[in-house]
Amino acid sequence: MKQRSLAGLAVSEIGFGTMSFASTYGASPERAEAIRVIRGAHDRGVTFFDTAEAYGPWTNEELVGEALRPIRDQVVIATKFGFNIDQNTGQRGAGVNSRPEQVRLVVEKSLKRLGIETIDLLYQHRVDPAVPIEEVAGVVKELVAAGKVRHFGMSEAAASTIRRAHAVHPVTAIQSEYSLWTRDPEAEVLPLCAELGIGFVPWSPLGAGYLTGKIDASTPIDSTDFRASSPRFTTEARAANQVLVDLLQRIAAGKGATPAQIALAWLLARATFIVPIFGTRRLERVEENLGAGAITLTPADLEEIENAFSAMEIKGERLPPSVLQFSYR
Repeated sequence: MKQRSLAGLAVSEIGFGTMSFASTYGASPERAEAIRVIRGAHDRGVTFFDTAEAYGPWTNEELVGEALRPIRDQVVIATKFGFNIDQNTGQRGAGVNSRPEQVRLVVEKSLKRLGIETIDLLYQHRVDPAVPIEEVAGVVKELVAAGKVRHFGMSEAAASTIRRAHAVHPVTAIQSEYSLWTRDPEAEVLPLCAELGIGFVPWSPLGAGYLTGKIDASTPIDSTDFRASSPRFTTEARAANQVLVDLLQRIAAGKGATPAQIALAWLLARATFIVPIFGTRRLERVEENLGAGAITLTPADLEEIENAFSAMEIKGERLPPSVLQFSYR
């Protein structure tokens, strides 16, 4: 697989997000199967793996650490701090928590769960309005100096906050939701990344599965699946947004590809500093998604997509209000 650079951090051009192994989409698969899929992704060229203390909490970091331990020196591991999780009990409290003492403690615990000496890329999962971002960046700077962290990232942060953090310690990557049906970063965050030389990592590049064309208005969604509470996954929203999937299917048919591959290829074509991370529980989907790297979207293809998209109105907020309130601060 081709490589890309996140502000000097070399990674595979497509990364693997592991949140789907943490009961986010319903009951988790067997541990052995999850490890097989994660290692299978590496066998197929992925060198960039993403987790977080909040996934579980904690269980996902332990899983990723076990899966990647035999190939630790061949991969880049990203994890995150920032939600209000009791570091003794694992109980999730309200809101966010990026107090310096919490950040230091989370890093120590994450290192142990992952079984590594240094976190390659440490994201602030969500901005904490109660803690100046300069303090957060300063703590991460200390952790970098101590050899516990290599690179600093931020997730779902506003452009002005990113700029302030970057002035204290270089930000390597911004991770925010970005896809053909969620284009919020285009207004301010992506131009800032281009200006400052920061990498950008789109999460949910396939619209939580919707852009693959395998979900429509009639697809049942289990109550334990987070999409059951998502405004964009109501029956009405899925029916209204089908026009976007139809567009992807039309482009895919002309390329001998799948809608998922076109959605990922579109992101790869947006800028060379963009490295999307997809999530799946199935190895065949890993193989399918990685095939996006072999697809070239011509200027005419991109113009067709843009023209068609400009005539659409995506229905439904991308996240429930309880989650969306923590974004772009």
